[in-house]
Amino acid sequence: MSMIRFLGHSAFHVSAPGLEGLIDPFLKGNDQAVVQPGDFSSLTHLFVTHGHWDHIGDTIELGLKTGATVVANAELCRYFSGKGLKTHPMYIGGWVPFPFGRVKFVPAMHGSGIMEGDQAVYGGIAVGIVLEVGKFRIYHAGDTGLTAEMGLLEALKIDLALLPIGGCYVMDIPDALRALEMIRPRRVVPMHYNTFPGIEAAPEEFLEALPEWTVGIRLDPGQSLQF
Repeated sequence: MSMIRFLGHSAFHVSAPGLEGLIDPFLKGNDQAVVQPGDFSSLTHLFVTHGHWDHIGDTIELGLKTGATVVANAELCRYFSGKGLKTHPMYIGGWVPFPFGRVKFVPAMHGSGIMEGDQAVYGGIAVGIVLEVGKFRIYHAGDTGLTAEMGLLEALKIDLALLPIGGCYVMDIPDALRALEMIRPRRVVPMHYNTFPGIEAAPEEFLEALPEWTVGIRLDPGQSLQF
């Protein structure tokens, strides 16, 4: 049985045949996190939506420790390659095959700069990630505001959408509900809220406002669901 586990903020662990992956593995310094990099000894892939510190997180430490391949945009992969990591660069476009299924990058409206000391390193553009694991499709929106391009995702028949609701840097609850109407996933999990000041939100408010055609699931850090 395959599973996805919420690790806090926007970080998720996906386990399935051919895949032991983390998405946006922000663990150290994340007060929500219930695991740390040392808890992972075997990973195949690390998926990074953009270059901000709370999404790159522990990618370098985990990549060096486990030999996992980093899947990210071309600029981020160039950065990670320079740190000694294995990478698989992609960009917004078509499906790309992987041992566990396929991956597709889709638009996200956000920045992607990496800070090294007081220097900003260009990190390409932010993306959302669609993972096709077997026949199950997961959409991780990354950091994004509401965009018209989300209307294109309905055709992908998303089984599980992971949507930010914290506002300020990403969609707030009203915008996430509008995004949901465009994406029309079978299930939805809210993320990216209450980690630090500026992104306070009540997930129950989001879940109570969901239309009847989708199923809302609140995952607290450490909780998982099977698919």
